[in-house]
Amino acid sequence: MAWGQDFLRGFAGFDGLKDYSHAAKTFLTNGYEQTPRQKFLFHVFFTINVDNVPALRNAFPNSDQATIGLMVKTAQLPNYTVAVDTLNQYNRKRLVQTKIDYNPVIIEFHDDGGDLIRNMWYNYYKYYYKDPGYKYDNLANTNGQANPIEQTPAGFSYNNRDIYSPSLPVNDWGYIGESYNDGTPPGASKPAFFRDIRIYGMSQRKYAQYVLVNPMITDWSHDTYDYSQGNGIMTNKMTIKYETVKYYSGALGGVRPDTNVKGFADPSYYDTVPSALARPGSTQTVLGQGGLLDAGIGIIEDLQSGGVAGLIGATQKAAATYNTFKNANIRSIVNADVRQAANNTIRNVLPGALRGASASALTSPVGIPTQQLRYGSGGIFFPTPPQG
Repeated sequence: MAWGQDFLRGFAGFDGLKDYSHAAKTFLTNGYEQTPRQKFLFHVFFTINVDNVPALRNAFPNSDQATIGLMVKTAQLPNYTVAVDTLNQYNRKRLVQTKIDYNPVIIEFHDDGGDLIRNMWYNYYKYYYKDPGYKYDNLANTNGQANPIEQTPAGFSYNNRDIYSPSLPVNDWGYIGESYNDGTPPGASKPAFFRDIRIYGMSQRKYAQYVLVNPMITDWSHDTYDYSQGNGIMTNKMTIKYETVKYYSGALGGVRPDTNVKGFADPSYYDTVPSALARPGSTQTVLGQGGLLDAGIGIIEDLQSGGVAGLIGATQKAAATYNTFKNANIRSIVNADVRQAANNTIRNVLPGALRGASASALTSPVGIPTQQLRYGSGGIFFPTPPQG
């Protein structure tokens, strides 16, 4: 096949499956709303029941609650199993739903050097079970109860064989049922350790939220030390069950920390300063991100906000814009921006314009006469650069 025919075949898009406008119309329209979410853009918040359990309030201040979510490595989203029975209606098959089961999910944490995640597990363990509350050896009780067990000042004798002893110093082991002092106020039922776990998936300044209500840990596993893994990192993994799931969605908030996504973008842990390329007035462009138009809008907003901070912000943006554009040719920058905008327009509309071209223009061996190829459809194929 001649070079001209090869060029026309690829250029005019005769092979429909190669027409990129299909993907563009699917994923780019309406503000990229159909674009698939990315797996690494997520945030998790664990709502520990500090309001109803005084002991947990001291163990988990607000800063720790927000930090626990930052230690999440992977978070599995909820999944379900629907029980469906197959019945016969005069030998015609009928499907009947009977129940829905909420399947367990797995959340994996980094094993941090500050023991934040290990302490979360230990407090959960101690909240529901008696076993970790007794001292072992005559050591400072750093991770058990605050005071030694009565009549065992040196710690409980785990190593003694007391099967046939007439009396046992401690006989309260295993799961702790509800007691009078567990709830708030006293006498109320024992609250759950977690009120909920909130998983946020984020994309295009919006979030999709999954709330696992009343979750309980069914499996917890620490990692394995291994000399052969020189680049491995330690993790903790837990499996949880939950009673139900709530679905929410919305826009990310404009303040930091975010008021819509709990614990997200707290300046204590997140870098909220825009990068140098994104700051208004930092790039030599008029219409693009960080360009002259961005700087003008930013200066106006800072001045309208009032106060010393707004004045400093406006001065900073003005100074950055001056340094960026002081030796630049504004006219050439405008022309370049316009050409770039025209090229973007061509990429989006060209396949449709070609399909609408006259069939008579495709009769020559090359396919499209030179003059029409350059100026056909009002010059949309190869528009001439703007003058001035």
